[in-house]
Amino acid sequence: MSIVKSVRNSFAPIHREGYPFIGGFFIASIALGFIWYPLFWLGLVFTVWCIYFFRDPERVTPIAPDLITSPADGKISWVGPFVPPQELGLGEEEMTRISIFMDIFSVHVNRIPIDGKIREIIYRPGKFANAELDKASDNNERNGLVIETSFGNIGVVQVAGLVARRIVCWAKINDQVLAGQRFGLIRFGSRLDIYLPSHTSTMVSVGQKAIAGETILASFGLKSSMNDFRMD
Repeated sequence: MSIVKSVRNSFAPIHREGYPFIGGFFIASIALGFIWYPLFWLGLVFTVWCIYFFRDPERVTPIAPDLITSPADGKISWVGPFVPPQELGLGEEEMTRISIFMDIFSVHVNRIPIDGKIREIIYRPGKFANAELDKASDNNERNGLVIETSFGNIGVVQVAGLVARRIVCWAKINDQVLAGQRFGLIRFGSRLDIYLPSHTSTMVSVGQKAIAGETILASFGLKSSMNDFRMD
């Protein structure tokens, strides 16, 4: 990421979901200051962090029908075969799963990875284990979307983490969605799993940093993918 882009993201607009939390942190800081003045400054540090957490920068999404862009900011923690969660109804065969782990400093606004139609939205309660662990896909609280695309159905799963206690999803069943469109967020630290048909060509590796709405994760293989896409 360039220095200019890093600075731009640091001073990005704040998503409205964050306003109650930012206000709560600031009020708590004032209250703590009456108890012991140094606590005000500690609370102010957490208030600034909360503002940073809920930032919502604009993104420039590559436009090509067969590209799959990252639904989340963070570190790629898994690329490989994996059986999707049963509730998604994507079958019992292995698909290509790409996981993106978001720490507490990542942008947490989630974006649609490819144009399509929301076929299913399935919420499942669960535990709050470390989202980087493989078992988090099966055991943690999660919210799954099935998106119907021109290349078949894909799954996008918001997975709650050790600190996260709230999954937010604004998408609705039958919504027509576009790549890069905001569809939800998770508070505070979590993971996004995306399940793709096994013939999909992946373009990322474990350890790589991903940017929601911009990083190309995979392609369905049209010749235009890398030579003829445009930036919206």
